[in-house]
Amino acid sequence: MRPKKKHNAPFFDLQSVTSGISTTLVLLLLGLVIFFVLAAGNLSVYVREHINFSIILNNDMQERDILRMQKELNNQPFIRSTQYISKDRALEEQTEAMGTDPAEFLGYNPFSASIEVKLKSEYTHADSIARVEEWIKKDANVQDVVYQKELIDAVNDNIRRISLLLLGLAAVLAFVSFVLINNTIRLAIYSQRFLIHTMKLVGASWGFIRRPFLKRSFWIGLLSAIFADVVLWLVANWLVGKEPDLLEVITPMVMVQMSIAVLLFGIIITGLCALLSINKYLRMKAGALYYI
Repeated sequence: MRPKKKHNAPFFDLQSVTSGISTTLVLLLLGLVIFFVLAAGNLSVYVREHINFSIILNNDMQERDILRMQKELNNQPFIRSTQYISKDRALEEQTEAMGTDPAEFLGYNPFSASIEVKLKSEYTHADSIARVEEWIKKDANVQDVVYQKELIDAVNDNIRRISLLLLGLAAVLAFVSFVLINNTIRLAIYSQRFLIHTMKLVGASWGFIRRPFLKRSFWIGLLSAIFADVVLWLVANWLVGKEPDLLEVITPMVMVQMSIAVLLFGIIITGLCALLSINKYLRMKAGALYYI
């Protein structure tokens, strides 16, 4: 007599695959918003740290004194980088920009030596810049400190608005993602409501009934998050390949933080939605199952 083959229900059926695809698409959208929120922070730092401040120096200042001053500036905690622009170099740059040499008709070089300064991003707010400017102007060899105040104010205001907008969008999308994933998981468990009731009738505990559904939801959330992260990494890699300068904005840390956020959200939200749906059907009486 041939032994009967044991047929086990597949762990992932078509319904699970469909739920996984839907969850992956939702996590992709959520991951994009998380990516933009994190990248926006790096972008604001990049923009702020690339705004130039020109320290105009007295014409009688010796080069060795200028280099000494530059070294002192580099040792300050608020300075990101400095660059010394000599009078001759300033003349060359202006001649190239204007297409004519001012020294030819003036008879002398009208430009002064300067030090181009870039501040660290945390010191580019209006009050910090004012204190830095005051400190620099204490040096008697400094004629003036030149920077585009309106541009800096506009950059700070726009970054603030964009950050608030992205945070609001992230909060709204997180709620929408929860609703969409909840509906997907609830529909998947809805088709098993009579199986849940049957298991109750044969004396299975609520914990025993929940276990396979929670286990399946965990794997759906995990695999969906991994697929979403892979797609997002491929897109980020493609963007950096097209424009290498984006590496200062799309940093490995941004990608790791985004991946972890998507992974945690995928696992937690699918598990929570599955738990809420299962408990709903566990509490229902048999007659109520026919009217939902």
